[in-house]
Amino acid sequence: MDPEPHEPPPVRMTPFVEVAGVYKSFGPVHAVAGVDLALGAGEFVALLGPNGAGKTTLAEMIEGILVPDRGQIRILGRTWAEGERELRQAIGLSLQETKFSDRVTVEETLCLFATLYGLPRSRALEVMAELGLEEKSKSYVMNLSGGQRQRLALGVAVVHRPKVLILDEPTTGLDPHARREIWDTLRRLKVSGTTTLLTTHYMEEAEVLCERIVIMDHGRILAQGTLDDLLSRHGRGDVIAFTLGPGAGAGPLRDLPGVIRLEHDPVSGQGRLLVPDILTSLPLFQARVKAAGLPLLRLECRRPNLDDLFVDMTGRRIEDEQ
Repeated sequence: MDPEPHEPPPVRMTPFVEVAGVYKSFGPVHAVAGVDLALGAGEFVALLGPNGAGKTTLAEMIEGILVPDRGQIRILGRTWAEGERELRQAIGLSLQETKFSDRVTVEETLCLFATLYGLPRSRALEVMAELGLEEKSKSYVMNLSGGQRQRLALGVAVVHRPKVLILDEPTTGLDPHARREIWDTLRRLKVSGTTTLLTTHYMEEAEVLCERIVIMDHGRILAQGTLDDLLSRHGRGDVIAFTLGPGAGAGPLRDLPGVIRLEHDPVSGQGRLLVPDILTSLPLFQARVKAAGLPLLRLECRRPNLDDLFVDMTGRRIEDEQ
């Protein structure tokens, strides 16, 4: 029996994107199982989850690439069946990997896509400046780094000033420096007021860029809200993060009073204790480490973050699924 659909969350204005009771299966795999989601005008929302959570399938249904098995998707008040041509003009897409002609320059690529929307060359040059690609204007696409290619893909996605922008894992496979360059670019684009949906499996990316975070797993939405809202509603306790020396086990820590969860990787030695209160639990932790003779190499006490919240809700770390 299918679960009761959840009520769409409140948004600040009339929703630009409405997803109501959407299902999508591929054979026996239920990729999206009864999702309700609403994006308001100008919102920047992260759809967060591991590979296989259903993020890309949901994004592709919003993009009009896939058709839901059940449910309805409305963008700017219209379904794809009602206004495909208008919606193509109103939406910008940037995917995990975008293929361009290798022997076409950055400037030529942006000018080509501007022309497809009936825009002048000046708009292409404007976008190139916004994305910090002016120095690469005469470079062939084949000579761009991974981060520069992704900035070019973003340029193509926003050249026509879309009202809705969908970014499907735009920093996957990039090194940390290139990823942060893309973040800087997205921060600058936020001021345009475009409604943006970002799918990602990077916790920090969602925290840094987005006003609202939607946590998705196994085709369903587990929780959504601002980071502070999520931590206050779903977070439990504080975190004691530690690293033990090679070969040391964390068994002596398992029966500490009040421990909510213990994680420990014997290979790296890294572990985390979720506890009700650091002030109460830290002295007990330190005493147990000393009594058991555990080689403690690192100790950090902190409030829970988005990564801790995901573990608490799913029982697994998001990076373990990549």
